[in-house]
Amino acid sequence: MDKKTIRELILQERSKLSESARKSHSRKIIDLLKATKYYKEAKVIMCFVSFNDELDTHQFIKEALLEGKRVIVPITVQETKKLIPSELMDFKELEPGYYNILTPKKEFTRPIEQSDIDLVVVPGVAFDPYGYRVGYGGGYYDRFLISIAKTVPKIAVGFGMQLVGRVPRESFDVPVDMIITEMGVTPCSEGLYETRA
Repeated sequence: MDKKTIRELILQERSKLSESARKSHSRKIIDLLKATKYYKEAKVIMCFVSFNDELDTHQFIKEALLEGKRVIVPITVQETKKLIPSELMDFKELEPGYYNILTPKKEFTRPIEQSDIDLVVVPGVAFDPYGYRVGYGGGYYDRFLISIAKTVPKIAVGFGMQLVGRVPRESFDVPVDMIITEMGVTPCSEGLYETRA
């Protein structure tokens, strides 16, 4: 199957999740993420701000801030299809932006150097056990992950139904090091962190 077909099928399946299941699965995934050594050791964490029926990252972001982590959220630049990492001090600094995704208000935009980031929590529509992903089709994270140092752990989070046997790969695709769903943690056999170990 091509990426477009996979994207449509998984989004359709994900939309069927009940609100209670989405909440309970999200809680379990956040707990598993926070239990990793990558989270515990990271001082500066970049995390997407979830929207619609995605895994809920809002609580994760709030808890990370309370635990003294520096939290970075992406600002989407439509013209260049790029992400600008911006530091968030308080969840209240966000407002609906592109695609109705919560994004920092202009007065709270605090761009940081990508080299400061210790951990990237990556979104996606579908993931395979090798660390490759299907996004929403804009290519924002593909461009961003290429520019991040290979030594920075990249963890994808999503629901179990988003795991597939294999997704199509392209030359610019960067595999993640780990995928976390409510069913557990999957270290990726071709993720960059695994090949360095």
